[in-house]
Amino acid sequence: MDASDTTTTTTSSPLSPSSGPSSSSPPPPMPAAVVVSPCAACKILRRRCVEKCVLAPYFPPSEPLKFTTAHRVFGASNIIKFLQELPESQRADAVSSMVYEANARIRDPVYGCAGAICQLQKQVSQLQAQLAKAQAEILNMRSQQDSLIAIICSLASPAHSDAIYGLQPNPLTTNAGFLDDNTTLAAPASWEQLWT
Repeated sequence: MDASDTTTTTTSSPLSPSSGPSSSSPPPPMPAAVVVSPCAACKILRRRCVEKCVLAPYFPPSEPLKFTTAHRVFGASNIIKFLQELPESQRADAVSSMVYEANARIRDPVYGCAGAICQLQKQVSQLQAQLAKAQAEILNMRSQQDSLIAIICSLASPAHSDAIYGLQPNPLTTNAGFLDDNTTLAAPASWEQLWT
């Protein structure tokens, strides 16, 4: 019985999942999971993307057009040299500036980015002139409105309404100089007729 037990254990030991060397050890790490796809720059240049590739953080594989545009204008060696001379904190801004300048150079090979800036400055000056003209028109309309309000107020005064209807101001109803210190209290001649 002991011999049969030993034979069964020896025959079953290679088939048991706990005793096999391939099944007991964890599977080896797959190199495909560790290796990242090459950056867009290395893929376009058809070269091996090293671990510390200068272009990889700024030209991801999902944006190949970004590197294609910059490479067409500046060249790969100039881009790499330029990025190596800069500190890492300024490299992202430099890449976005290079891509913007490259797009501008492709659209306008003569002036590039300067042409776009000049055109924007012209638009700004035209808009400033339009704004100044609109502000002058607003001031003119306000002055016209103030003068119109003054005319309406003068037309609404009672002295002006009497003049409109052909009535002369009555000296008895007007209080100009009625209780003035310089006037004498002598009654006019027309009042004497009223009292007699």
